[in-house]
Amino acid sequence: MRELWIGTNNPKKRVELERLLCPLGISLRTPADLVPPYEPVEDQPTFAGNARQKASLLARLAHGLALADDSGLCVDALGGRPRVRSARYGRSARYGGEGLTDRQRLERLLAELAHVPGPDRTARFTCSLCVCEPDGQVRAAIEDHCEGTLLRAPAGTGGFGYDPIFVPAEFAGDPTKSFACLDAATKDRLSHRGKALRRLLARLPELLRS
Repeated sequence: MRELWIGTNNPKKRVELERLLCPLGISLRTPADLVPPYEPVEDQPTFAGNARQKASLLARLAHGLALADDSGLCVDALGGRPRVRSARYGRSARYGGEGLTDRQRLERLLAELAHVPGPDRTARFTCSLCVCEPDGQVRAAIEDHCEGTLLRAPAGTGGFGYDPIFVPAEFAGDPTKSFACLDAATKDRLSHRGKALRRLLARLPELLRS
């Protein structure tokens, strides 16, 4: 069984990846197994740049084929923010500095959107995937999106990050259909990460054989 290193220690993100990748008979490894530790710096201006940087570093440290992603939320009413800073949104003295929880970041975003009417609360999730060889060379790079709108209050207990306030376009206007409300199969079918991974799946057998 060929190993694939995945650039995340987020258990919920790993579950999403496993649902789509494990049917191929791939053994997934995470940075938790590495010494020295995997500590990527996400300082690129694009999702694709961060995914490439993370995958290249992990492949070199693990001496194996590595997959990394960079994902985030882009909100039209905020000029596209938080973009690549989605997981670090609100890191300032005003909003509590380092270490905000998912819920705190979500609440900050809702506060910024309080004045925005429903029709203008459009947004999209973006996911960039990158696969690198042990020498750090890129073997595959894929990006996909999921369009939707943002609720005024969280709904649902599943998912992570901004999932409780994001309703995909297929369920526009239904507050009971946030990403955090959907079953795993439906979310995988519609989500940015699910779309990108399905495109990657078509290429993985070739990458794993080489």
